[in-house]
Amino acid sequence: MKDFFDNLSRFPRFLITISLGIFFALFQRLKPLLERPLTATALVGVVVSCFAFVFFTLRAMLGYSVV
Repeated sequence: MKDFFDNLSRFPRFLITISLGIFFALFQRLKPLLERPLTATALVGVVVSCFAFVFFTLRAMLGYSVV
């Protein structure tokens, strides 16, 4: 039973490692776009728009919207 809990305790560490790896890989690809102000502004706009879309979609799906 101890081996089971040892394996179970590894999953959060694995999830954090995978998430950070994906984040750093994406950041390395997008880093050259941040050098010019025009593309940096566009990239920030796209990121903010994506977060707003997910936020409002989840809010509507969970029934938290006023409408």
